[in-house]
Amino acid sequence: MITFTSVFVILFFIFVLQGIWLFIAELAGKDLDFFTILKFLSFYAPTIVPLVLPLSVLLASIMTFGSFAENYEFAAMKSSGISLQRAMKMLTITIGILAFVSFFFANNVIPDAQYKFINLRKTIVQQKPAMAIAEGQFNTIGTSNIKVDKKSGDNGEFLEGVTMHVKNSNMGLGANTIIKAKRGVLTSEDDSNYLQLELYDGYYYEDIHPKDYEERKRLPFAKSSFEKYVINIDLTKLNQAEIDDGNITSEKMLTVPELKVTLDSLQRNYNKDAISYSKNLVARNDNIFKKHSTTNTSSSKKNNENLISLFTTEEQKQIIEIAKSNVISTEFGISANKSDLENKSKNINNHWLAIHEKFVIAYSCLLMFFIGAPLGAIIRKGGLGLPIVFAVLIFITFHFINTFGRKVAQQDEIPPFLGAWMASILMTPFAIILTYRATNDIGIMINFDWITDPFKKLFNKITQNKDDNN
Repeated sequence: MITFTSVFVILFFIFVLQGIWLFIAELAGKDLDFFTILKFLSFYAPTIVPLVLPLSVLLASIMTFGSFAENYEFAAMKSSGISLQRAMKMLTITIGILAFVSFFFANNVIPDAQYKFINLRKTIVQQKPAMAIAEGQFNTIGTSNIKVDKKSGDNGEFLEGVTMHVKNSNMGLGANTIIKAKRGVLTSEDDSNYLQLELYDGYYYEDIHPKDYEERKRLPFAKSSFEKYVINIDLTKLNQAEIDDGNITSEKMLTVPELKVTLDSLQRNYNKDAISYSKNLVARNDNIFKKHSTTNTSSSKKNNENLISLFTTEEQKQIIEIAKSNVISTEFGISANKSDLENKSKNINNHWLAIHEKFVIAYSCLLMFFIGAPLGAIIRKGGLGLPIVFAVLIFITFHFINTFGRKVAQQDEIPPFLGAWMASILMTPFAIILTYRATNDIGIMINFDWITDPFKKLFNKITQNKDDNN
């Protein structure tokens, strides 16, 4: 227990330092008091427990059982009739309790910490509006990128040399509006979820997206100047940073029951939208056909293999242009609907992943124990040398597979269950094999003769040739 506590504290401190480095841009130079910074880090700290806890169990298990084997304490136990299974029994029960506590922590403490973390950041921005914007660099706020040359005032609310890139997600890639102003002022109210940015003496360029496809190729835009321009910035989308390889999103703040309720609502909305999109597309095409179709009773007796020949040359050009425009419009509508459904599907997958990850945290503690304990008994090395090497390699492998599975599941390429449990599924046979070999005192026997034999033969042949020449 002492070994585990020491390892956990050391690793926890290391990851907290990594968190400070991650948020240094938000904390440094913001005139924040020590208590606020302490609260900031304390709300962030629970989010690193899912990383620190399994690694601590793995390293402590390897160190403890490696020390036992190195000092021949297992040999003394076996001579007294105590098997490895019996020696691991109480520790297994302890790790099982720890796994249960870790699930409770992931399901209750971490969501609450995430909620407080977001609200603290919003409060800091409300009290110090200019914290959202750093001098001399672009700062992402919602769908906008803001850059200022200089800030002044008690809270840095007076801005000089403001440049904004505003992107409209419905208009394709790139910045749709570029705003430049000589100066600006940031204001906010304590009970408001918005920052107000007032810009003075500036102008903006705005991309124009005409309906005609040929006109779009010319890349038209509009330019206008202003004396005063007011922009409201939503604080709920302010400076969304990455924590633990995942964005700070709503599913991170929910417990399992809340996630299930939310998932039910999201799935119903997804199914409803999918049906609505398909019906609207069919109805739209039917309306277009009815609108542009021409009834010609005299032509019903003719062979209508080539209907367009029934119209004049001018009418044929009009029909082709209408058909081309309708195809482009339909393609754009399908693409937009597909993108919307894909985003909603990813959101559903993220909520499923959030549910599974709470259970994965608990299972990973048991998994790392049944990897670390038998591995320590086999390598027979304690201390902080070889055990750290094995622990880091194993945990990096586990974390890499877990991250890979999560990313693939988010893209809807594999089920969320498989994505969340991929690392555990792949590492469980390894734990079973190690436990079996350790309990049966088999050890790890890896034959590298197939690699070394060719070099030995080559060396012997060279040596023999030299002896013959002499």
